[in-house]
Amino acid sequence: MKSFDAIVIGGGQAGPFLAARMVEKGMKVALIERKFLGGTCVNAGCMPTKTLVASARAAYVARNSAVYGVNIPGEIAIDMKVVRARAETVTMNARNGLIGWFAGMDGMTVIYGHARFEDPKTVSVNGETLTAPRIFLNVGARPVIPDLPGINDIDYLTSTSIIHLDTLPRHLAVIGGSYIGLEFAQMYRRFGTEVSVIEHGPKLASREDEDISDAIADVLRSEGIDIHTGVSDIAFARSSDGITVATDSARIDASHVLIATGRKPNTDDLGLDAAGVISDKHGYITVDDRLATNVDGIWALGDCNGHGAFTHTSYNDFEIAAANLLDGADRKLSSRILAYALYIDPPLGRVGMTEKQARASGRKIMISTRPMSRVGRANERGETKGFMKVIADAETKKILGAAILGIEGDEVIHGIIDAMNAGTTYPALQWSVPIHPTVSELIPTVLGDLKPV
Repeated sequence: MKSFDAIVIGGGQAGPFLAARMVEKGMKVALIERKFLGGTCVNAGCMPTKTLVASARAAYVARNSAVYGVNIPGEIAIDMKVVRARAETVTMNARNGLIGWFAGMDGMTVIYGHARFEDPKTVSVNGETLTAPRIFLNVGARPVIPDLPGINDIDYLTSTSIIHLDTLPRHLAVIGGSYIGLEFAQMYRRFGTEVSVIEHGPKLASREDEDISDAIADVLRSEGIDIHTGVSDIAFARSSDGITVATDSARIDASHVLIATGRKPNTDDLGLDAAGVISDKHGYITVDDRLATNVDGIWALGDCNGHGAFTHTSYNDFEIAAANLLDGADRKLSSRILAYALYIDPPLGRVGMTEKQARASGRKIMISTRPMSRVGRANERGETKGFMKVIADAETKKILGAAILGIEGDEVIHGIIDAMNAGTTYPALQWSVPIHPTVSELIPTVLGDLKPV
């Protein structure tokens, strides 16, 4: 049995950075990764997908360049082999950077293999047993495959496998109308593929307010994406030239099917029972406000604890754990203000409560909206789709939440994120003097238009 000061299971966006901090403190750490360092973000999520999004946007801009007085003769062609290679290069550069970083650390042992608990202080991997007083789980999540008629008879794609395509689908059917599915839907439409989105719920991006969801659908429909919502029955069958997707309202002749119906944590084969670690009915590991599980000496970080399936929330889990365990701080998960983005074009930047959540809270609230067509930067760039929306507490004057669907919305939202984290009231933020011409300059204007509801 090999002994360490700490064992980290999973090489995503929390565990490795925590391992590095512990090594800096002179600890002996084992980092166990089943497949690739970097987790979903580096290998199958943010980095490759946003690289693909950038290629798709380049194609879109080229096709629409005449609007700006730039004429490109001939048809805009897509070389999917080059598109795929570019995304793989970005991934490999990041992954190899992590490999090189850890290789240079005295006290860090990187082990590739499948780890399982033998007891609360012991794990087995590759036929060896390792023990440590502290064990951190950062095992991530994977796509959920629903049990639908005929699904096992077809060769479907997931968010992990679709990034390796080097040919262009004739017609892509996307099953699931949430964030992952919508990004791939617009991306492949811009590459030139016919795209249909099939969603069980009554609207796309069901976490959002109805006005945001409707605007997202408008953006996608304007680019020729076929959207089906409220679909109760879906079945698949092989056809002579692809896959038939039959629903209760339509029949789609697809060449490829992307399953984007959610993700589930990689906790079902960790041997949690042997350690006595509690998880919920969906497999998410139960943690307290400091990310500790019910078993002393075991923590769960990142996607597997169910408190944010994002790279930035996973990294914040590392910050919380490192601050509390190594720096004598007392940081809490409950202090985090959730923010995220949907990377369609234009993007959606989101922070805090939706209008629906704010109304349900019983607060007296104020709301302001402004269409992007009234934003100078948006008009100058010829990108006026979407709108801004801010919700505030009428009594405390604190901002409760915001949504910016529009050009640079994923960047502009950070002005509000920072204000909310600093506890700044909206009247104080109104007096800032932003730079013109930008999208962010409209934040004080939107706040000035807040009205009680």
